[in-house]
Amino acid sequence: MRAAMNERGPLCVGIDPHSHLLDQWGLPDTAEGLASFTYGVVDALADRVAVFKPQSAFFERFGSAGIYVLEQATIKLREAGALVIIDAKRGDIGSTMAGYAAAYLAEKGPLACDALTVSPYLGFGSLQPAIDEAREAGAGLFVLALTSNPEGPQFQSARTVDGPTVAGAVLDGLRELNADADDLGSFGAVVGATIKSTGEDLDIRGPLLAPGLGAQGGTAEGLKDVFGSAVRNVVPSSSREILGAGPDAASLRDAADRANDAFRAVLGY
Repeated sequence: MRAAMNERGPLCVGIDPHSHLLDQWGLPDTAEGLASFTYGVVDALADRVAVFKPQSAFFERFGSAGIYVLEQATIKLREAGALVIIDAKRGDIGSTMAGYAAAYLAEKGPLACDALTVSPYLGFGSLQPAIDEAREAGAGLFVLALTSNPEGPQFQSARTVDGPTVAGAVLDGLRELNADADDLGSFGAVVGATIKSTGEDLDIRGPLLAPGLGAQGGTAEGLKDVFGSAVRNVVPSSSREILGAGPDAASLRDAADRANDAFRAVLGY
């Protein structure tokens, strides 16, 4: 991931095919419209953006036809040298978590990607099957830690029996997983770009996926306030600000380049 961001810039483009975006592109809210939208983004940006984050929910809503589009888009993006984080926020225990890991993280899994977002709220240890599969495949995880939704602090800021907050315990677990990393470990956290300062130590020696930039209010300059000394490890994710420039491919590229330049300046790429 560090190599990809050094080469192409740190921008992560979220692929979130909302119905209103399909309409904005003049496409029907169908599996066919989804395919046209998604492949339009892929064709325009796959060879110039380091990281993409397709939101699985917007593909799942079209059933097997939508999953097929997600599968094909992931293959096309990776073939173009981009990294793919599938944003599915899976979280379960035992063999069920192992099943999710086999689908998304195993080298020959049907939806094999570079990293998967996962939820730790059945206990950090419940992620072990995904951790093991990621290590085996050379993939990674992004674990929910400090999200920007207003309901998040109800759980994330609660204190554990051992003292730290739930979010702090998650960050500690990730820091331990990345302890032997030379630069950027494979186990990252999801930290909202609009959460402001939390007092948590975000230096986990791993990547920090930061959604909420652009249309959701987060700014490149504001990343310094949220992430402090760990800002170099941020993977800034923007979706609507980029996708809204379509369907014209040149406009999509211009929007991605502008965002990437802003993030390069702040993050030091």
